[in-house]
Amino acid sequence: MLGAVALSANLAAGAAHADQLADIKKKGEIVFGVLGTDEPNSFIEPKTRQLVGYEIDLATAVARKIGVTPRFKQMSVSSRIPELQQGHVDVLAATLTHNKERESQVDFALTHFVTGSKVMVRANSGIGALPQLAGKKVVTVRGGTQETNIRKAVPSAEVVTFENTQQAFQALRQGKGVAYVNDESSLLADYGKLGAAAKGFTILPTSIGTESIALGLRKGEKSLKAVVDATLRELEASGAAEQLFNKWYGPGTRANIAKRQFKISTDKI
Repeated sequence: MLGAVALSANLAAGAAHADQLADIKKKGEIVFGVLGTDEPNSFIEPKTRQLVGYEIDLATAVARKIGVTPRFKQMSVSSRIPELQQGHVDVLAATLTHNKERESQVDFALTHFVTGSKVMVRANSGIGALPQLAGKKVVTVRGGTQETNIRKAVPSAEVVTFENTQQAFQALRQGKGVAYVNDESSLLADYGKLGAAAKGFTILPTSIGTESIALGLRKGEKSLKAVVDATLRELEASGAAEQLFNKWYGPGTRANIAKRQFKISTDKI
């Protein structure tokens, strides 16, 4: 009987401890998993060698709300969810698409960006529509939704994956594929980097999937999700979210998106 009581007490203590937000406050820092290679969401600014970007600013706002120091850990697309589940990071700010398949693995904060997957092709490839990619070599990032999207859209395409978007984009430029798949917003930023060479590439008009991008959290951490969501709602209500969008994606940036077509308001897809 005494052993049963002791066991019950231990289980209760374990359940009470399961509060990641309290642990973050205790250690005085929150660790965000980021890509660091996906401009303008998170990338290394060449002059300062510091991580900057849209998601870096959102993550910093979350840390400020909690009252702790933000720390950023770079990782690959394919390692994002395992790193979170294993406790190596507290939150993912890594261009993570919210979809039904991932809901069994992680929880999602409010959607902070909505985009679609598109395809950039070499202008001399003669390709003007998705079906023409059949049997052609297409490059993209490993483990991202872009890989899944292109395989569904053009099952016979030869998909070649790389560890990050920079490598995939470089592969296109080097002629290692006739097409490159990425989120439209990041694809526009990549296109903006081409300068005079942009005339050699074209972005196909057809979208191959809508991407709702959100911060990722470990399952069941309700207190942490509540404060993350509250931060995002405050940014939206104050107009700061609009300012951040324009800073990283708006007119005059490499992405050069004329107007934000979404609001930060829901964690549903």
